[in-house]
Amino acid sequence: MSTKVSKVEPARSLALAQKGIETGVDFARIMSALMSDVIEGSISPDIANATCNAGGKLLKVVEMQYKFAPPKLGEQPSLLLAPALQDID
Repeated sequence: MSTKVSKVEPARSLALAQKGIETGVDFARIMSALMSDVIEGSISPDIANATCNAGGKLLKVVEMQYKFAPPKLGEQPSLLLAPALQDID
């Protein structure tokens, strides 16, 4: 079983993930693209499984932020799950 990304078709989920995940909509869009990539054979099931596990951990971080440090009244909640690659030091 291959664990590498296909060189034939570029993975759509990779392009989306490189932009970062700032909202729940971004997360859902990436997961949807990931499912399509697996079905098309652009990404192996092993990589998709690891990506889904990492995504679950990101969602857990947001859950813990809301539980232990909820936004103050009138303040917008911060939902930055994963920054864009160019924003990482």
